[in-house]
Amino acid sequence: MTKDRFDRLQEWINTELEETLDELLETELNEPMLSEEVRKLSKERHPNSLEGRIYFPNLLRLQVEMIKLQDWVVENNAKILIICEGRDSAGKGGVIKRITQRLDPRVARVVALPKPSEREMSQWYFQRYVPHLPAGGEIVLFDRSWYNRAGVERVMGFASDDEVEQFFKDVTEFERMLVRSGIILLKYWFSITDAEQQLRFMMRIHDPMKQWKLSPMDLESRIRWEQYTKAKEEMFERTSIAEAPWYIVEGNDKKRERLNCMEHILSQIPYREIPHETVTLPERVFNPDYERRTLPDNLYVPKIY
Repeated sequence: MTKDRFDRLQEWINTELEETLDELLETELNEPMLSEEVRKLSKERHPNSLEGRIYFPNLLRLQVEMIKLQDWVVENNAKILIICEGRDSAGKGGVIKRITQRLDPRVARVVALPKPSEREMSQWYFQRYVPHLPAGGEIVLFDRSWYNRAGVERVMGFASDDEVEQFFKDVTEFERMLVRSGIILLKYWFSITDAEQQLRFMMRIHDPMKQWKLSPMDLESRIRWEQYTKAKEEMFERTSIAEAPWYIVEGNDKKRERLNCMEHILSQIPYREIPHETVTLPERVFNPDYERRTLPDNLYVPKIY
């Protein structure tokens, strides 16, 4: 990279950093909505949280690399499938948001399916997921996946023992089929401690901007923490295969969780920077007969700010 190009890139990063720092402001505005006790407890639990001066430049650097990965995927007609699993409040959504934040939604998309309909429940278990698999030139991130059967469905009693056992028999061959078809399959489990989940649930209870995230199922998962642990351990044992191993991302520190996961994704895919033709902005054509019409005021959104 030439010095001139490096300087331009550095200038762009600094500009982007200023915009990204708005997230810190949002956090500051959000904090007063929490009780003093919850805020104090959160700070005590995270004394070594990654500092913003380290987090934000690295986040932007990794997002630049994600754009290069996106270009490589399109150029090579590659298919990437990233499965994101973990306990409730483990930070899956935050990681997915940072991965896709600057990507083209026509290339990178997120799949978060609702509970199955009666018709879907009568189908082959994996059938509802198949239409969402990536085509050539696509990156797909599953925010929860077919592993619901090994986790929440099993623990909450939504699937019988026979159905769970059949899932374990089928899932490894299903994933081998995906890999043989050319899909790059990455499976991540976002891990938090018992105490950290309790803290995050408390914050959801007391934070009006996050209360929508808390469901009766989340509360029930707190009661069944140990059952989820046993289910998770068996899932790792029976479904981590050479073609599609599990990768555990430690998530107590959300900033480190996001950066570590993004670094790992990039390390698992043999992408390279795709050269682009230099873009030259054409001169605007001015027509002497052109007159811009004055549009009525009611077409405009009111200027409140």
